[in-house]
Amino acid sequence: MRDRFSRPTVAVAIATAAFGAAASVPVTPISAQVPTAAGTVPVPASALKTPWGEPDLQGIWTDESDTPLQRPAKYAAQEFFTAAQRAELDEARAAVLGRDRRAERGTENDVASGYNSAFWSWKRIGAHTSLIADPPNGRIPPLTPEAQKIAAAEREFRLGLLQATEACRTKSATCSGGNYDPTPSPRRAEPPPRYNTARMNRNNGPEDSSLAERCLTVGLPEFGGPTGSFRRIVQTPGGISIFYDVGQGQGWQRNIVMNGSPHLPGSIRQWFGDSRGHWEGNTLVVDVTNFSPKTDFQGSRENLHLVERWTRTGPKTLVYEVTIDDPTVWTRPWTVRQEFNRQSDEENRFYYEPRCIEGNYGLPGLLHGRRMEEFAFAEGRGPDPATRDNTHGSFVLEEDPLR
Repeated sequence: MRDRFSRPTVAVAIATAAFGAAASVPVTPISAQVPTAAGTVPVPASALKTPWGEPDLQGIWTDESDTPLQRPAKYAAQEFFTAAQRAELDEARAAVLGRDRRAERGTENDVASGYNSAFWSWKRIGAHTSLIADPPNGRIPPLTPEAQKIAAAEREFRLGLLQATEACRTKSATCSGGNYDPTPSPRRAEPPPRYNTARMNRNNGPEDSSLAERCLTVGLPEFGGPTGSFRRIVQTPGGISIFYDVGQGQGWQRNIVMNGSPHLPGSIRQWFGDSRGHWEGNTLVVDVTNFSPKTDFQGSRENLHLVERWTRTGPKTLVYEVTIDDPTVWTRPWTVRQEFNRQSDEENRFYYEPRCIEGNYGLPGLLHGRRMEEFAFAEGRGPDPATRDNTHGSFVLEEDPLR
């Protein structure tokens, strides 16, 4: 697996291996990558223009390196990784991808670790230690007291559903902050504190599963992930559309209104919000509001407010900055900066219809499997389903040195 970093190119999956679609992304050697100061956007002397005179942002774009959203505590005083640190992290991550951490065959941990490195791809580590450019410490600002209460209530509820499982008995990371109790929690019959968007240890209905398991993308803002992230920008006179190919086929499209009209009324809420854009010189500025309370970004829902800035900085480079604000969740706004590289239109395939199949097959399978476990237990033929953990994720993500 370590050989994957010695090649001049790496295959970055548009979707996971389960779907077989991939795009070839060139990777610049570590020694040749020069860090740029956060917040500075070098604008070329003559910016590229569309035939009708607007700055041209069109093409397929992706981030060709991996950068953590938040700065890891180990690098608290650093804005940039050193070349040696990046090489060390690349080697450590390659070792994780090549590791088989399944436990004794047939055990719960064995099954939980089946979703292994064959389904993930990692790029080389980028120069920056965090995507967050402001605050300067590269960390998400503290939560407000009210947001802390909501987060604590959700955490307590989820840990309650886990208390009788092997995860809590063995004090695994899945049960961090919880305690083992062989008696299943009476909270298993309760609704969650608010609309569920993440995986929980229960499958009473579809909404007990995560958004991804329901083939619902998390939406904006979108910073990529282990299975790749691409966006195709298309411009027409008076309009801009961006199609995102992300995750495991949870592709989606957003249309940016450019006619100067105000946002939709507050009573109208949309999964990807309401995007209203305008030009400031060579920069596309997009104001996004009106999110649905069923979406979630780091705990923020219907009050999420984004101000995006898209700037073409060269023939093959694009800088994306977004200021994220929700006064009900964070004590201050914060800004993420990401650098994209243009990909070949001929060599990359885009699938404009979402091809996530979990909602068609996987999710019904989860529900059916749980009902069968309950029937078997009622007849004395199996363990109590409440004592089994179905929230365990891939060890690949849990052991990522950047986490």
